[in-house]
Amino acid sequence: MKRILLLLITMGLMSCGSSKTVRDSKKVIKGSWTLNTITYSQSGTYNVTLLNDVSKACFEGSTWQFVPNNNTGTYTISNTNCTNGERYFVFTIQEIDETTGLYDFLLKPTNEKHKSETNQGFRLSLTQISETNMQWQQTVVIDGQSFIINMNFIKL
Repeated sequence: MKRILLLLITMGLMSCGSSKTVRDSKKVIKGSWTLNTITYSQSGTYNVTLLNDVSKACFEGSTWQFVPNNNTGTYTISNTNCTNGERYFVFTIQEIDETTGLYDFLLKPTNEKHKSETNQGFRLSLTQISETNMQWQQTVVIDGQSFIINMNFIKL
């Protein structure tokens, strides 16, 4: 009886954790990345402020560090004519559809102690991740039309 109870408790604890796919994604995301390019689903010139921080031009070339064992990270803006410096965030990867492999990537800006001052976060779609590339997509609505922002990373 004790063995059956122990087995049921173990199975219950295992089922509460992240899926294997999410755990594998966290292993791949670990380390340093560069936000190489930002593109839009529609052509044109747009004045977009990403993550309530800085413009597209400032984010391109930024370096990102992900620490998945405590779901924290930093990104550093080092582009001229921008507000430079290191920013802090916490993140979570959530699998939203096991059959398609799509994920939600939740990112919340914080201070250096990983405390959020506004409790505001951003939901992005993690549409691609490999050992060398990663893509996030953020969908916003402009004048009733969906508009997708693609953020393309390369691993350092």
